[in-house]
Amino acid sequence: MQNFTYQAAPMRVIFGTGTLRELPAELARLGIGRALILATPHQARQAEEIAAMIGQRAVGTFAQAEMHTPVHVTERALLRVNELDADGVVAIGGGSTTGLGKAIARRTDLPQIVVPTSYAGSEMTPILGETQDGLKTTQSSPKVLPETVIYDVDLTLTMPPSLSATSGLNAIAHAVEALYARDQNPIISLMAEEGIRSLARALPKIHVDAADVEARTDALYGAWLCGCCLGAVGMALHHKLCHTLGGTFNLPHAETHAAVLPHALAYNASAAPQAMARIARAIGREDAAGGLFELAGAIGVQRSLRELGMREQDIDRAAGIAVTNPYWNPRPVERETIRGLIARAWAGTAPVDDARHS
Repeated sequence: MQNFTYQAAPMRVIFGTGTLRELPAELARLGIGRALILATPHQARQAEEIAAMIGQRAVGTFAQAEMHTPVHVTERALLRVNELDADGVVAIGGGSTTGLGKAIARRTDLPQIVVPTSYAGSEMTPILGETQDGLKTTQSSPKVLPETVIYDVDLTLTMPPSLSATSGLNAIAHAVEALYARDQNPIISLMAEEGIRSLARALPKIHVDAADVEARTDALYGAWLCGCCLGAVGMALHHKLCHTLGGTFNLPHAETHAAVLPHALAYNASAAPQAMARIARAIGREDAAGGLFELAGAIGVQRSLRELGMREQDIDRAAGIAVTNPYWNPRPVERETIRGLIARAWAGTAPVDDARHS
């Protein structure tokens, strides 16, 4: 047994079906009497419904959250917080809304409740990624951890199968990198393998029947576990690449994670064989990277960055940014090999372990 340090995040999790009904009691428990409800424009109606449900404990909504948490959107939200004298926020939605809630909490210390409707997992982390002037930067602070997360399976039943697929693979990416993290520990590794297994089992079923409650429960449970992994240990190459691509080229967050994941995994395969074996076991395939690439194809995911809007001439720039600031990875990060990885992800070809083939 290796030496390790494990620290659990100090937050409350409510999981199940119909659990949104616990929201008024949670607001009262946290002493929130003037909550601002956050959402994306697409989920503005849900924000209004929640505001109506909690009645006098809601002072308004702000349905302008955007992916990659642009600072200018946060500044508009802060004006709304001050205008309404809000004493807490409720974020309903995926990673975009959760990010906005975290950005507000970092600047104000207001308590926050998150009600996830996707499998993003960021609600379980002390990490905040913000975009300004075309660059995405991340920081970690306990100030941005939600006080309560309410997982309600019912809220995920209307998530389109396409979004479920990309959001689920995004969640799997958190657990994948936790298995070869520098600060890995056996507790998080157990969560990681279970999270991957649950999502890999659920996503093909959701692709066939989006209203499959058992599969939806499995997927949300897996996403919670994968989010715990993201919040507990450091990430590596995959997340660095996705932040670079998403923040710099404004590519969609979950879709970018889904396209890059098999290639980042193949890049690290030779340097992290035990992690690869656990991933392969969890997804029921012989090869971790190839198996995830096949899973993505089977559930209808776009597997090329080209399809997501990235231009071929941006591959060189992306490779340069990805190696600008040194960061830990099980295999050394070198510009030319990273360029090859991005080029394969751009084209959507099968992942290649170039360390083994060089």
